[in-house]
Amino acid sequence: MGYLLRLFFYGVLVRLVVLFVLGLNVRHRERLPKRGPAILAANHNSHLDAMAMISLLPLRLLPKVRPVAAADYFLRNKLLAWFALNVVGIVPLNRQRTHDKEDLLAPIAAALERGEILVFFPEGSRGEPEQLAEFKTGLARIAERRPDVPVVPVYTYGLGKALPKGEWMIVPFFVDIFVGEPLHFDGDRIAYMERYRHAMAQLALEEKHADWT
Repeated sequence: MGYLLRLFFYGVLVRLVVLFVLGLNVRHRERLPKRGPAILAANHNSHLDAMAMISLLPLRLLPKVRPVAAADYFLRNKLLAWFALNVVGIVPLNRQRTHDKEDLLAPIAAALERGEILVFFPEGSRGEPEQLAEFKTGLARIAERRPDVPVVPVYTYGLGKALPKGEWMIVPFFVDIFVGEPLHFDGDRIAYMERYRHAMAQLALEEKHADWT
Protein backbone atom coordinates (compact mmCIF):
# COMPACT_ATOMS: atom_id res chain seq x y z
CA MET A 1 0.00 0.00 0.00
CA GLY A 2 2.80 2.40 0.89
CA TYR A 3 4.47 2.02 -2.50
CA LEU A 4 1.16 2.52 -4.34
CA LEU A 5 0.55 5.73 -2.41
CA ARG A 6 4.03 7.00 -3.23
CA LEU A 7 3.59 6.01 -6.88
CA PHE A 8 0.31 7.93 -7.12
CA PHE A 9 1.76 10.94 -5.28
CA TYR A 10 4.97 11.24 -7.31
CA GLY A 11 3.86 9.60 -10.54
CA VAL A 12 0.58 11.50 -10.87
CA LEU A 13 0.17 14.46 -8.52
CA VAL A 14 3.75 15.73 -8.41
CA ARG A 15 4.30 15.23 -12.13
CA LEU A 16 1.09 17.11 -12.94
CA VAL A 17 2.30 20.07 -10.84
CA VAL A 18 5.81 19.95 -12.28
CA LEU A 19 4.76 19.56 -15.92
CA PHE A 20 1.62 21.70 -16.13
CA VAL A 21 1.78 24.24 -13.28
CA LEU A 22 5.50 25.01 -13.04
CA GLY A 23 7.19 24.16 -16.29
CA LEU A 24 10.58 22.55 -15.75
CA ASN A 25 13.75 23.30 -17.72
CA VAL A 26 16.56 20.83 -17.00
CA ARG A 27 20.18 21.04 -18.11
CA HIS A 28 22.63 18.10 -17.93
CA ARG A 29 19.98 15.53 -17.02
CA GLU A 30 22.43 12.82 -18.09
CA ARG A 31 24.49 13.53 -14.95
CA LEU A 32 21.71 12.26 -12.68
CA PRO A 33 22.41 8.91 -11.00
CA LYS A 34 21.11 5.81 -12.73
CA ARG A 35 21.19 3.77 -9.51
CA GLY A 36 21.96 4.09 -5.82
CA PRO A 37 23.60 4.71 -3.54
CA ALA A 38 23.91 8.37 -4.49
CA ILE A 39 23.11 11.83 -3.13
CA LEU A 40 21.47 14.76 -4.91
CA ALA A 41 22.73 17.81 -2.99
CA ALA A 42 20.61 20.86 -3.86
CA ASN A 43 19.87 24.38 -2.68
CA HIS A 44 16.71 24.73 -0.59
CA ASN A 45 14.12 27.49 -1.03
CA SER A 46 10.77 25.70 -1.06
CA HIS A 47 8.75 22.67 0.04
CA LEU A 48 8.65 21.87 -3.67
CA ASP A 49 12.40 21.28 -3.86
CA ALA A 50 12.47 17.60 -2.93
CA MET A 51 9.44 16.81 -5.09
CA ALA A 52 11.01 18.52 -8.10
CA MET A 53 14.25 16.58 -7.55
CA ILE A 54 12.46 13.25 -7.35
CA SER A 55 10.43 14.03 -10.49
CA LEU A 56 13.70 14.19 -12.44
CA LEU A 57 14.33 10.49 -11.89
CA PRO A 58 12.49 7.61 -13.61
CA LEU A 59 9.62 6.07 -11.68
CA ARG A 60 11.39 2.69 -11.63
CA LEU A 61 13.82 4.24 -9.12
CA LEU A 62 11.06 5.56 -6.84
CA PRO A 63 11.35 2.76 -4.24
CA LYS A 64 15.00 3.77 -3.77
CA VAL A 65 14.61 7.58 -3.76
CA ARG A 66 14.06 9.42 -0.47
CA PRO A 67 14.45 13.02 0.67
CA VAL A 68 16.29 13.74 3.91
CA ALA A 69 14.12 15.96 6.12
CA ALA A 70 14.09 17.42 9.63
CA ALA A 71 12.42 15.04 12.09
CA ASP A 72 11.36 17.86 14.45
CA TYR A 73 9.39 19.50 11.62
CA PHE A 74 7.92 16.58 9.68
CA LEU A 75 7.23 14.28 12.64
CA ARG A 76 5.70 16.94 14.88
CA ASN A 77 2.22 15.38 14.76
CA LYS A 78 0.83 11.97 13.84
CA LEU A 79 -0.92 12.95 10.61
CA LEU A 80 2.04 14.84 9.18
CA ALA A 81 4.42 12.08 10.29
CA TRP A 82 2.32 9.42 8.53
CA PHE A 83 2.23 11.45 5.31
CA ALA A 84 5.95 12.31 5.44
CA LEU A 85 7.08 8.74 6.12
CA ASN A 86 4.63 6.75 3.99
CA VAL A 87 3.87 9.04 1.05
CA VAL A 88 6.75 11.50 0.73
CA GLY A 89 9.12 8.80 1.97
CA ILE A 90 11.47 10.97 4.01
CA VAL A 91 14.56 9.88 5.88
CA PRO A 92 13.92 11.72 9.18
CA LEU A 93 17.00 13.43 10.61
CA ASN A 94 17.35 14.89 14.08
CA ARG A 95 18.97 18.32 13.97
CA GLN A 96 19.91 18.26 17.67
CA ARG A 97 21.26 15.35 19.71
CA THR A 98 18.93 13.87 22.30
CA HIS A 99 21.96 12.34 24.10
CA ASP A 100 25.73 12.72 23.90
CA LYS A 101 26.40 9.52 21.96
CA GLU A 102 23.65 9.93 19.37
CA ASP A 103 24.90 9.59 15.79
CA LEU A 104 22.87 12.19 13.90
CA LEU A 105 24.01 10.86 10.53
CA ALA A 106 23.12 7.23 11.26
CA PRO A 107 19.78 7.32 9.32
CA ILE A 108 21.58 8.66 6.24
CA ALA A 109 24.35 6.07 6.52
CA ALA A 110 21.75 3.30 6.82
CA ALA A 111 19.84 4.56 3.76
CA LEU A 112 23.03 4.66 1.67
CA GLU A 113 23.89 1.17 2.87
CA ARG A 114 20.52 0.06 1.46
CA GLY A 115 21.51 1.54 -1.91
CA GLU A 116 19.11 4.47 -1.82
CA ILE A 117 19.31 7.77 -3.70
CA LEU A 118 18.95 10.61 -1.20
CA VAL A 119 17.82 14.18 -1.80
CA PHE A 120 19.86 16.29 0.62
CA PHE A 121 19.88 20.03 1.32
CA PRO A 122 23.26 21.17 2.71
CA GLU A 123 21.83 24.56 3.73
CA GLY A 124 19.82 22.72 6.36
CA SER A 125 16.59 24.70 6.07
CA ARG A 126 14.73 26.77 3.51
CA GLY A 127 16.28 30.17 2.85
CA GLU A 128 15.16 33.32 1.10
CA PRO A 129 13.76 32.82 -2.42
CA GLU A 130 16.51 32.21 -4.98
CA GLN A 131 19.37 33.05 -2.60
CA LEU A 132 22.06 30.57 -1.62
CA ALA A 133 22.60 30.35 2.14
CA GLU A 134 25.69 29.02 3.92
CA PHE A 135 26.23 25.31 3.33
CA LYS A 136 26.66 23.26 6.50
CA THR A 137 29.46 20.70 6.78
CA GLY A 138 27.13 17.72 7.21
CA LEU A 139 27.53 16.96 3.52
CA ALA A 140 31.29 16.58 3.90
CA ARG A 141 30.88 14.33 6.95
CA ILE A 142 28.52 12.09 4.99
CA ALA A 143 30.93 11.98 2.04
CA GLU A 144 33.79 11.17 4.39
CA ARG A 145 31.90 8.14 5.67
CA ARG A 146 31.02 6.93 2.19
CA PRO A 147 33.64 8.23 -0.25
CA ASP A 148 32.40 5.69 -2.79
CA VAL A 149 28.98 7.39 -3.01
CA PRO A 150 28.70 10.09 -5.71
CA VAL A 151 27.33 13.44 -4.57
CA VAL A 152 25.63 15.30 -7.43
CA PRO A 153 25.30 19.10 -7.00
CA VAL A 154 21.94 20.38 -8.23
CA TYR A 155 21.08 24.07 -8.54
CA THR A 156 17.44 25.10 -8.86
CA TYR A 157 15.99 28.50 -9.70
CA GLY A 158 12.31 29.43 -9.47
CA LEU A 159 10.98 27.05 -6.83
CA GLY A 160 11.40 29.70 -4.15
CA LYS A 161 9.13 31.99 -6.15
CA ALA A 162 6.62 29.25 -7.01
CA LEU A 163 6.16 28.32 -3.34
CA PRO A 164 8.23 30.52 -0.99
CA LYS A 165 8.75 29.76 2.69
CA GLY A 166 5.62 30.47 4.71
CA GLU A 167 3.25 30.15 1.73
CA TRP A 168 0.97 27.26 0.75
CA MET A 169 -0.42 28.45 -2.60
CA ILE A 170 1.64 27.45 -5.64
CA VAL A 171 2.27 30.27 -8.11
CA PRO A 172 2.90 29.16 -11.74
CA PHE A 173 6.55 29.87 -12.48
CA PHE A 174 9.16 28.48 -14.83
CA VAL A 175 11.76 26.49 -12.91
CA ASP A 176 15.34 25.95 -14.09
CA ILE A 177 17.36 22.99 -12.80
CA PHE A 178 21.07 22.56 -13.49
CA VAL A 179 22.79 19.27 -12.66
CA GLY A 180 26.51 19.28 -11.86
CA GLU A 181 29.24 16.68 -12.23
CA PRO A 182 29.35 14.10 -9.39
CA LEU A 183 31.77 14.84 -6.56
CA HIS A 184 33.77 12.31 -4.54
CA PHE A 185 35.42 12.84 -1.17
CA ASP A 186 39.12 13.65 -1.42
CA GLY A 187 40.17 13.28 2.22
CA ASP A 188 39.63 16.85 3.43
CA ARG A 189 36.27 18.17 4.64
CA ILE A 190 37.08 21.85 4.16
CA ALA A 191 38.40 21.31 0.63
CA TYR A 192 35.41 19.14 -0.20
CA MET A 193 32.91 21.78 0.89
CA GLU A 194 34.83 24.37 -1.12
CA ARG A 195 34.55 22.15 -4.20
CA TYR A 196 30.81 21.82 -3.59
CA ARG A 197 30.39 25.61 -3.14
CA HIS A 198 32.35 26.20 -6.34
CA ALA A 199 30.22 23.67 -8.25
CA MET A 200 26.99 25.33 -7.06
CA ALA A 201 28.32 28.81 -7.88
CA GLN A 202 29.21 27.64 -11.41
CA LEU A 203 25.74 26.13 -11.89
CA ALA A 204 24.15 29.36 -10.64
CA LEU A 205 26.26 31.33 -13.12
CA GLU A 206 25.27 28.95 -15.91
CA GLU A 207 21.59 29.46 -15.02
CA LYS A 208 22.03 33.22 -15.12
CA HIS A 209 23.37 33.10 -18.67
CA ALA A 210 21.23 30.24 -19.95
CA ASP A 211 19.41 30.60 -23.24
CA TRP A 212 16.41 28.25 -23.40
CA THR A 213 15.36 29.25 -26.91
